[in-house]
Amino acid sequence: MEERFDIVIVGAGLAGITAAYRVQTMLPRKRFIILEARERIGGTWDIFKYPGIRSDSDLTTYGFPFAPWTEERQIASGPEIADYIRNTVTKFGIDEKIRLNRRVLTAEWSSREKRWELTVGVNGGEVIIHAGFVMWASGYYDQREGLNPIIPGIERFEGTVVHPQFWPEGLDYAGKRVVVIGSGATAITLLPTMAKTAAHVTMLQRSPSYVLSIPTVAPGDGVLRKYLPGWVSSRVIRWKYLLLPRLVMEVCRLFPGLVKMGMRWITKAKLPVNIPHDPHFEPRYNMGEQRICLAPDGDFFESLHRQNVGVVTGRIEAVTDKGIELESGERLMADIIVTATGLKIQLFGGADVKVDGRSIRINEKYTWNGVMLQDVPNAGMLIGYTSTAWTLGVDIMAKLVVKLIKGMEEREKKVVTPRLDPEMGVRRARLLDINATYVNIAVGSMPLAGDRGPWRRRRGYFEDCWKVGFGDLGEGVVFE
Repeated sequence: MEERFDIVIVGAGLAGITAAYRVQTMLPRKRFIILEARERIGGTWDIFKYPGIRSDSDLTTYGFPFAPWTEERQIASGPEIADYIRNTVTKFGIDEKIRLNRRVLTAEWSSREKRWELTVGVNGGEVIIHAGFVMWASGYYDQREGLNPIIPGIERFEGTVVHPQFWPEGLDYAGKRVVVIGSGATAITLLPTMAKTAAHVTMLQRSPSYVLSIPTVAPGDGVLRKYLPGWVSSRVIRWKYLLLPRLVMEVCRLFPGLVKMGMRWITKAKLPVNIPHDPHFEPRYNMGEQRICLAPDGDFFESLHRQNVGVVTGRIEAVTDKGIELESGERLMADIIVTATGLKIQLFGGADVKVDGRSIRINEKYTWNGVMLQDVPNAGMLIGYTSTAWTLGVDIMAKLVVKLIKGMEEREKKVVTPRLDPEMGVRRARLLDINATYVNIAVGSMPLAGDRGPWRRRRGYFEDCWKVGFGDLGEGVVFE
């Protein structure tokens, strides 16, 4: 059985649904389909079920721009976000385009046929789908396997080891001693939630992160919604949440020392007397160089005042049958160890991507405007922002892909391929702009960014909007 579509979107999470909306509204004559490997839509918000899971961005910018988030609370729980996604899909008729339990196994481009051939696993068998263009919206992490860094002796532990990505349904941690390894957004979320019923919860970190308390309901949003028409207030609030983070990042960049001193003062004021600021809340980097962890209404800092909560900064010497021994000699007894150590990065949903019979070596390819791979025709890779709201990034990249497809139509061409001119002297740079451990581990398997032209790493939402709206999208690509 073979089918043919103008566009195939791979993934039915935030990125895939955003891409689908842009295709059906901006390219209404194109026949497209969404292939989702799982039995349900939602991506991250269907996969992760750990206690207290919530957004780590405001929903005004993290939500769909074409379906504004209307609740006053800017930080929402995982189930609330999953409902919001499902409602949006139904509202815009996107659910009619989704096929579940369809995992793309291989994708091969044929220059002779000028199309992609996708081998798709379904119900234990395989089907073939042909596509003129593929939009990869399957995220940037492995949905079937988490990042499991080497923790010496972890196999000797007699208790329960849990990765947040695969949280067991019904795991009972009430009255248990829990050690959460990590200091990122997941650990910051888990600590206050588990502390409500656990006997003791310790956040064990190798190095600290910046944690910023924010109000769940912003003081001015309610006033705007009360006195302005809905279509006006939603736009004003959106611009507020677009500009404010950018302003914060610019201040961090221009005055790193002053910002660090200010954060030190703010954080110390929130800590209990038994938890010192140094070394537990003194990051090794400047604020803005990695994603800032958010604590809605200060819940993380409130939990630190509980008698059953602790923070330990140090390196693991070994895991024993009863807990963890640190290089300092300190021992942490545990019944449950949670490895909140990040994600295993993976592109294209793990599919084997080939061009004319040859598998692509992703780590040798530069990215064109952050959305296409060098020498790979008719394929867009929708990756959101890592330091601000993810959805902002995937939406603007979806628009860029749509504009490229329109460019092919205007030129009466069927193929667009990024080609790097070796005489440009492009130097290598990292694709993702964060220095997180899980990103550092995956550097050798990620595409490259350059230092100039359309090969340069994406710089931010406003720059991307300018590029898509007014930039020369013919630079660095060949239409055939």
